Amino acid sequence: MWTDTHTHLFLPEFDNDRKDVVSRAVEAGVSRLFVPNVDDKTIDALLNFTNEYNNIAFPMVGFHPGSVREDWQKRISFVNELLEQRKFVAIGEIGIDLYWDENKKFEKEQKEAFAYQIHLANKNNLPIVIHTRSSMQVALDVVNAVKPNKYGIFHCFSGSYEEAKKVIDKGFFLGIGGVVTFKNSNLPEIVKKVGVEHIVLETDSPFLTPVPHRGKRNESAYIPIIGKKVAEITQTPIGEVASITTRNSKSIFGV
Repeated sequence: MWTDTHTHLFLPEFDNDRKDVVSRAVEAGVSRLFVPNVDDKTIDALLNFTNEYNNIAFPMVGFHPGSVREDWQKRISFVNELLEQRKFVAIGEIGIDLYWDENKKFEKEQKEAFAYQIHLANKNNLPIVIHTRSSMQVALDVVNAVKPNKYGIFHCFSGSYEEAKKVIDKGFFLGIGGVVTFKNSNLPEIVKKVGVEHIVLETDSPFLTPVPHRGKRNESAYIPIIGKKVAEITQTPIGEVASITTRNSKSIFGV
């Protein structure tokens, strides 16, 4: 059994063949899909998707740092409202994104939105799924200040080995996706050092497609490709990679 801990199959990129994409994932042995939200404009599509595939797809609710602007407090109100209405498996994806110049203008607001959502996670006893892009230390500073009650995943981990150790020491798992298959990635070295016990697998579909499909749309059926690479790096039987990473996801999400 494989688990995709981070997939956006509700996005418009899948509108023409979503049923086929889900079928391919199931055929590939990916029988658990954890689905993070983006913002107030995507939540309806996310809920429609996870309601339709509720036997394998599990929703998160959150407000992505890339969407945070001056009006974030007004736009984020749906998160708390939905938490009072229905069950979610996590708050996500949340965090800090300082890659784009436009996002850098709102670093203060991003920190505030991130802290607010960690407080919501604590209030609702939920894990968190953290987005960090060009912002690892800034995100760690917020986590250190707010102190989540339950931990979760540093999604699409892209830091150093020293940062990986900090994340793991706090009780988080590293989200490992298609980047681990890229030729010039430093992830293989980090994965080899930390071992399978501290990671979960993810696609971040439709983004970050693994080799040999790089440059095309990503989908959850590619999880075994990522798993095979992890197996090679860590010299672990591929069946064990599937079982250990799925077990890790169960400990995070309780599903």
